[in-house]
Amino acid sequence: MHKIKRDDLVKVIAGKDRNKQGKVLNIDAKNNKVTVEGVNMITKHVKPSAGNQQGGIVQKEAAFDISNVMLVVNGTATRVGFEVKDGKKVRVAKATGKVID
Repeated sequence: MHKIKRDDLVKVIAGKDRNKQGKVLNIDAKNNKVTVEGVNMITKHVKPSAGNQQGGIVQKEAAFDISNVMLVVNGTATRVGFEVKDGKKVRVAKATGKVID
Protein backbone atom coordinates (compact mmCIF):
# COMPACT_ATOMS: atom_id res chain seq x y z
CA MET A 1 0.00 0.00 0.00
CA HIS A 2 1.37 3.40 -1.00
CA LYS A 3 0.80 6.83 0.49
CA ILE A 4 -0.36 8.30 -2.83
CA LYS A 5 -2.71 6.52 -5.21
CA ARG A 6 -4.12 7.12 -8.67
CA ASP A 7 -6.93 9.75 -8.85
CA ASP A 8 -5.78 11.41 -5.58
CA LEU A 9 -5.66 15.21 -5.48
CA VAL A 10 -2.08 16.30 -4.78
CA LYS A 11 -0.15 19.54 -4.38
CA VAL A 12 3.34 20.03 -5.82
CA ILE A 13 5.72 21.17 -3.09
CA ALA A 14 8.96 21.55 -5.08
CA GLY A 15 10.19 22.43 -8.55
CA LYS A 16 9.05 24.76 -11.31
CA ASP A 17 5.36 23.94 -10.81
CA ARG A 18 5.40 24.49 -7.05
CA ASN A 19 1.98 25.14 -5.40
CA LYS A 20 0.05 23.72 -8.37
CA GLN A 21 -2.61 21.11 -7.66
CA GLY A 22 -3.79 18.28 -9.85
CA LYS A 23 -5.10 14.75 -10.05
CA VAL A 24 -2.64 11.84 -10.13
CA LEU A 25 -2.79 10.21 -13.57
CA ASN A 26 -0.15 7.53 -13.16
CA ILE A 27 2.25 6.15 -10.55
CA ASP A 28 5.47 4.26 -11.23
CA ALA A 29 6.11 2.66 -7.85
CA LYS A 30 9.27 0.91 -9.05
CA ASN A 31 11.03 4.20 -9.88
CA ASN A 32 9.10 6.40 -7.36
CA LYS A 33 7.71 8.60 -10.14
CA VAL A 34 4.29 10.21 -10.42
CA THR A 35 2.43 11.92 -13.30
CA VAL A 36 0.04 14.74 -12.32
CA GLU A 37 -2.60 16.32 -14.56
CA GLY A 38 -1.48 19.71 -15.91
CA VAL A 39 1.86 19.68 -14.05
CA ASN A 40 5.42 19.35 -15.46
CA MET A 41 4.28 19.84 -19.05
CA ILE A 42 6.80 18.99 -21.78
CA THR A 43 6.80 19.55 -25.53
CA LYS A 44 7.12 16.33 -27.50
CA HIS A 45 7.72 16.10 -31.25
CA VAL A 46 5.60 13.24 -32.59
CA LYS A 47 6.08 11.51 -35.95
CA PRO A 48 2.95 10.78 -37.97
CA SER A 49 1.67 7.26 -37.31
CA ALA A 50 -1.47 5.18 -37.75
CA GLY A 51 -2.89 6.43 -34.45
CA ASN A 52 -1.82 10.05 -34.98
CA GLN A 53 -1.79 10.77 -38.71
CA GLN A 54 -1.10 14.49 -38.29
CA GLY A 55 1.99 14.20 -36.09
CA GLY A 56 3.47 17.51 -34.94
CA ILE A 57 4.25 19.05 -31.57
CA VAL A 58 2.31 17.75 -28.54
CA GLN A 59 2.14 19.09 -24.98
CA LYS A 60 2.01 16.30 -22.39
CA GLU A 61 2.67 15.65 -18.72
CA ALA A 62 6.03 14.20 -17.73
CA ALA A 63 6.68 12.07 -14.66
CA PHE A 64 8.57 13.52 -11.70
CA ASP A 65 9.63 12.29 -8.28
CA ILE A 66 6.86 11.29 -5.89
CA SER A 67 8.63 13.10 -3.02
CA ASN A 68 7.70 16.42 -4.67
CA VAL A 69 3.95 15.99 -4.04
CA MET A 70 1.73 16.02 -0.95
CA LEU A 71 -1.76 14.63 -0.66
CA VAL A 72 -4.54 17.23 -0.40
CA VAL A 73 -7.37 16.43 2.04
CA ASN A 74 -10.19 18.97 2.51
CA GLY A 75 -8.16 21.68 0.77
CA THR A 76 -5.01 21.30 2.88
CA ALA A 77 -1.82 19.46 1.99
CA THR A 78 -1.02 16.85 4.59
CA ARG A 79 1.37 14.03 5.35
CA VAL A 80 0.00 10.51 5.23
CA GLY A 81 0.17 7.83 7.89
CA PHE A 82 -1.27 4.36 8.24
CA GLU A 83 -3.49 2.81 10.91
CA VAL A 84 -5.24 -0.51 11.25
CA LYS A 85 -9.01 -0.08 11.64
CA ASP A 86 -11.33 -3.12 11.80
CA GLY A 87 -8.52 -5.36 10.60
CA LYS A 88 -7.88 -3.16 7.54
CA LYS A 89 -4.87 -0.95 6.91
CA VAL A 90 -6.11 2.54 6.02
CA ARG A 91 -4.47 5.84 5.10
CA VAL A 92 -4.82 8.63 7.67
CA ALA A 93 -4.24 12.37 7.21
CA LYS A 94 -1.65 13.51 9.77
CA ALA A 95 -3.00 17.07 9.87
CA THR A 96 -6.56 16.13 10.84
CA GLY A 97 -6.38 12.47 11.86
CA LYS A 98 -9.19 11.67 9.39
CA VAL A 99 -9.30 8.37 7.53
CA ILE A 100 -8.75 9.01 3.81
CA ASP A 101 -10.07 5.77 2.32
